[in-house]
Amino acid sequence: MNFELTIIIPVYNEEDNLDRVHQEMKQFLSISKKKTKILFVNDGSKDNSQTLIELICKDTEDFTFISFEKNAGLSAAIKAGFDYTDTPWVGYIDADLQTAPEDFNILMEFTGEFDLVTGVRSNRKDSFTKNMSSTIANGIRRAFTDDGMDDTGCPLKIIRTDMAKKIPMFNGLHRFLPAMILLQNGKIKQTPVRHFARVAGVSKFNLWNRLLGPLQDCFAYLWMKKKYINYSVAKKG
Repeated sequence: MNFELTIIIPVYNEEDNLDRVHQEMKQFLSISKKKTKILFVNDGSKDNSQTLIELICKDTEDFTFISFEKNAGLSAAIKAGFDYTDTPWVGYIDADLQTAPEDFNILMEFTGEFDLVTGVRSNRKDSFTKNMSSTIANGIRRAFTDDGMDDTGCPLKIIRTDMAKKIPMFNGLHRFLPAMILLQNGKIKQTPVRHFARVAGVSKFNLWNRLLGPLQDCFAYLWMKKKYINYSVAKKG
């Protein structure tokens, strides 16, 4: 089958969400505007997530997985997903499904013109503290990167795979994916998507990794931007 899009689902201790993830992603595959397959990346879960992932992949065609030996973090899970993707486009969504798989179809409307399309969470259903820290972190990031994006933490994105594979990932770089596409002279777009309250499981983020962590990552991004190598071949023989 000629798949066009791989959707990465990073998983860390999400056993209470995986049945819902299975059902909603299976439903999405039937309506996706691009021929799509699913790639779970189990980031060293300590609960029953791996067993459930294997059952899902055995039960449903077009679902596959990779599993880390130990927890490596969200950026590593996304990086591994990029590395193992073999379709022209790659996307990702969080296993908590606070964003809707159906909204990938909204992002796909812009793939003819843009190299990365990211959602912006409308009417966020998070706590005041989480929303405020996210707003501050996004403001700091925009000041450092000038990427013009309002919500790079939104866990709903699609990217041209060839450009995604060129991103030199480090911990925290998942917040800088639009900026890294800009460094490749790519075109980026944001568009509103729906947002829902978490219905199961526990958030893996706290004030430190929502606010202070991103501030540190901005300095790492500035170093990388200064050292970044970008070229295009005009002719070869």
